[in-house]
Amino acid sequence: MPRKSRVRVLPAAAAAVAAVAVAVSGCAEQAASQASGADGGDSQENRYVEGDGSSTAFAPGERDGAPEVGGETLDGESVSLADYRGDVLVLNFWASWCGPCRSEVPVLNEVYAENKDAGVDFLGVNIKDNTTAAEAFEENQGVEYPSLFDQPGRVPQAFRETVPPAAIPSTLVLDRQGRIAARVIGETGYNELSGLVETVVAEDGGSAAGTAGTGGDAGPA
Repeated sequence: MPRKSRVRVLPAAAAAVAAVAVAVSGCAEQAASQASGADGGDSQENRYVEGDGSSTAFAPGERDGAPEVGGETLDGESVSLADYRGDVLVLNFWASWCGPCRSEVPVLNEVYAENKDAGVDFLGVNIKDNTTAAEAFEENQGVEYPSLFDQPGRVPQAFRETVPPAAIPSTLVLDRQGRIAARVIGETGYNELSGLVETVVAEDGGSAAGTAGTGGDAGPA
């Protein structure tokens, strides 16, 4: 059964406080061993926590602009968040050793397939990993959208005012102006993510796939 969506609309000040409310999970132990074994790094930087999957939607007047970050994808292409301006962008932080990151891939793929024709793009951000493990994850899990390779974790650090850099998986929804419209700290579910995406798509007169046609649920492309 899809996870029930838990969405709260908060002003920016209250949202900043809510961002730190994450619980320690098994990902922490996996991160410390995998990241240090892959490419090294300070043990303090390799401590991770997993959120409870709750989401926060930000009203248009309370949204902050996303930082101007970019890099190279696992396919070797240069990309920046500015490239997606004008579309709705779902940004997902993940690592190959994170169990919840694996289990949420079908949800991400499904929401992406249902909404890509409505001007919605997805971009993963792989952190604290090595290229071999990250590429194997994408192939084995059938990830259908590109991912930045960010072994040092610079991209989540740039978003630290919105999402704790140590919280994975985490997902952000950016509106067409490149502002942070919603976040999920922890593994997301279908109802939760599709609801957040469809709300942002509809803001500028667009329509998500699930609401555009006959009103039925659209399956993956």
